[in-house]
Amino acid sequence: MIKIDTDRLPRHIAIIMDGNGRWAEKHTMGRIRGHRKGAQAVRTVVRACREIGIRYLTLFAFSSENWERPAKEVQALMFLLEEYLDKELAELQKQEIRLTTIGDIERLTPVVREKLFQVKESTATNDKMVLNLALSYGAQDEMIMAIKKIIEDCGSGKMEIKAINKETFSQYLYTSGMPDPDLMIRTSGECRISNFLLWQLAYTELYFTKVLWPDFTKDDLYKAIASYQKRERRFGLTSEQLKEVNTEMCKGKVNA
Repeated sequence: MIKIDTDRLPRHIAIIMDGNGRWAEKHTMGRIRGHRKGAQAVRTVVRACREIGIRYLTLFAFSSENWERPAKEVQALMFLLEEYLDKELAELQKQEIRLTTIGDIERLTPVVREKLFQVKESTATNDKMVLNLALSYGAQDEMIMAIKKIIEDCGSGKMEIKAINKETFSQYLYTSGMPDPDLMIRTSGECRISNFLLWQLAYTELYFTKVLWPDFTKDDLYKAIASYQKRERRFGLTSEQLKEVNTEMCKGKVNA
């Protein structure tokens, strides 16, 4: 088992779950079998994150671009999502995990939308971890939506143009109220963001692995966290400035 420091865990992990199709091809199976196997990896990672104390986990489950895939595959993905929600509700309740979503949920099938509503409502008071599913999600669409809302609010007098800054803009995004991801993991060997949380990933540590998502294990998650813990997160500062900031923070804690 890979060793990690449980006192320095990322608060929020985001994952691009890539490689289901290639896994299926590698095992001479249909793509749907690959997605089903990928759902098993979701269960593994959610439980592992809850076990070690990750507070937020965002999974890129279905992108706005995925609607362009063959209709049969899209239909199967909707069915698998519904099936996952049915099977995992009891586990979410047991583990006190709250389900949330980001994305254009209105584009999902009525059955899936209703199931999502039921599970989100049922888990709304759970407070040990947030499982956030990105569904019918695209970061560029998200930012355009936020801009339109800001323009509307400025026009109606709810907001003044001079009040627009990074903090207020973030409040108009789907992820309002959540901390930005500390660590973003992408599986399958691809090294790109793919229109995922473009604003929120500004200072996120990125981790890319060649492991296909259906093969992603608890050990693979720990490897990513271990890599994250070896990095120095400076947020634009120098190492010396960062040390000064940390020293002042420590003094503040002691004085408090």
